[in-house]
Amino acid sequence: MIYNELKQHGTENFPVEFYHIDKPHPKYEMAYHWHSEIELIRILEGSLRVTLDNKEYFVSKGDLIFVNSETVHGASPDECVYECVVFNASYLSVSEDECRAFLENILNHTAYVNEIHHSDERELMDIVDRLFDSLKNHRAGYTFTVTGCLYEMFGVILAREYYSKNLSIKSVHNEKNVVTLKKALAYIRNSYDTPITLMDIADSAGISPKYLCTFFKEMTGKTPFEYLNAYRIERAARKLINTDLPVTQIAYMCGFNDLSYFIKTFKHIKGVTPKNFRKSRE
Repeated sequence: MIYNELKQHGTENFPVEFYHIDKPHPKYEMAYHWHSEIELIRILEGSLRVTLDNKEYFVSKGDLIFVNSETVHGASPDECVYECVVFNASYLSVSEDECRAFLENILNHTAYVNEIHHSDERELMDIVDRLFDSLKNHRAGYTFTVTGCLYEMFGVILAREYYSKNLSIKSVHNEKNVVTLKKALAYIRNSYDTPITLMDIADSAGISPKYLCTFFKEMTGKTPFEYLNAYRIERAARKLINTDLPVTQIAYMCGFNDLSYFIKTFKHIKGVTPKNFRKSRE
């Protein structure tokens, strides 16, 4: 599943939010999505297969993932426990010229922070650990600590040159592919509760249905309809948790016109039936 996440992370004045993800969490399998905020992911246990704009990485305990804004990303865990911090860097105010220019380049996507960091980058990792722990513990004054850690983090990234500014021809090509992919995904996200054809999705992206199938599989590892079903199931899971609506009604609301197929698909993706999923979350 891939979609544009529009959720408000944190508050308007402090747009920073922390998530602890383990196996019982409904978003344990990180669905493909993108958002305007930056995301940090640290691995506490196990391993994670992460895809960032069609680049695949395998990370494990002690590693850190830096997800630049607007990057399509998703992850498959293997007995993994991980944590995420999502934040809008535009709330950081910098007056000094060099630092302000660097932060503006990050926000304007003319500079990209290196995506994978390991435990031997001790200076950076110490700051990130303090950042995560402050958000987790919520001690008095933690917003000061968190904001200070974000400034420190970008300071180390700038000083250690953990970033790149010039895109290669291949990177530009990948960026164009991501733009095309986002058009298709945005259409699915907005129309998942209605009947959708392959032609509908292809038209939204400005490509042919035949090319869409090949392109979509190469970019996401899924066919367009595998993705569509996964997105529908994700929406259904949220309704099962957050409402008391009958399973049948939720199935129809999420684009399924056959209850038995909905239950079969839900169990294939989530590992349990819709009824048992709701019961486990209660």
